[in-house]
Amino acid sequence: MNPGGDSAPRCAGEVCLTCSDSAVPVTVVSLLGDGLAVVDTGSGREEVSIALVPAAVGDRVLVHAGEAIAVMPP
Repeated sequence: MNPGGDSAPRCAGEVCLTCSDSAVPVTVVSLLGDGLAVVDTGSGREEVSIALVPAAVGDRVLVHAGEAIAVMPP
């Protein structure tokens, strides 16, 4: 719970790729192995898990909380 009594989540410190209940579309730029990839968020690059999806370099994926949850159609 946040100060003030509301229950909305708030980020602390550095803000992560997904900080809400929405998935964010990103582009896979490199595969790291062990189910991880580097993605372009449009404002920088981040490492995310692609363990749940068959993603390849160049694919657009939806990421929620650092986990790719779907590969978007071309």
